[in-house]
Order: sequence, then structure tokens, then C-alpha cells
Amino acid sequence: MAITIIVNGEPRSVDVEPDTPLLWVLRDTLGMTGTKFGCGIAECGACTVHLNGSAVRSCVVPVSRVAGAAITTIEGLESDASMHAVQLAWIEQQVPQCGYCQSGMIMAVSSLLKETPNPTDDDINLRLTNICRCGTFVRVRRAIHSLAKASS
Repeated sequence: MAITIIVNGEPRSVDVEPDTPLLWVLRDTLGMTGTKFGCGIAECGACTVHLNGSAVRSCVVPVSRVAGAAITTIEGLESDASMHAVQLAWIEQQVPQCGYCQSGMIMAVSSLLKETPNPTDDDINLRLTNICRCGTFVRVRRAIHSLAKASS
């Protein structure tokens, strides 16, 4: 069954089962491997993408649910060949260690900052539920606060 989704601004027709998780469509069908598989139950956040501008865990979203919707992956986060502000803050604050969770973390943080430009620590604790096994949460928080200061 052909389903059309809009990925990073480009309409893409995929011939997959309607209950195929969006994560597998992005990775296996479209070859976009920036979005990672972590747990498969929407707990870790490695698979976070934006769906119509909001962060979602793509491992539990059936592709049929997003037909015609705008999906942004880590590959589409930058604009005009420039890195997104969150990506730049990640580099400046030396956030990643192994890096596996980082694409999902960056997608979650960019959504958080879009909705809450100057988040408190409580906002971050409530909204950023992605898991980093390396424990870079202190640097993640530092990067978020540096972005909030820059926008003030």
C-alpha cells in the first residue's frame, strides 16, 4: 500500500504495510539513518523526530497515522546548509560522548525550545525524557540554558 509522507519538506511515497513504524520507514525504506533505534517502546527517545513541528517517538508511530504529515528528521533540521542552533550548542558545550542518542536528543531539545524558549530546570526535567546512557545530562542542560540566554 503506497503512503505519502512529507520528509524534510519532500513528499515521499512509500510502499509499506500501514502498521510499519515510522522509524523503520525512515531508516530502512528511505535510508535516513540519522534517526536511531533504541528501545522500540518509546522510552529512550533515540528515535525522536518532529511530526508537524512537535517531537514524537517514531518507533511507535505507524506510518499510516502520518500520511500527508510533515516529518522532520535530524537530516532536515538544519536550514540553508547551516547547522541548527541546538547542533551548534551541542558542539560548543561538548555534549556528546558516544553520540548514539544525540539525534533524538537534539530533536527533542529543538522542539522544547520552540515551545518554551527560556525553559527552567523544572521545564527541562518534565519535557526532556530522552535517555543518554553516557550521562551527558549536565552538558545537555548547559547547552539548553546557553541557547535560552542567547535568545533573551
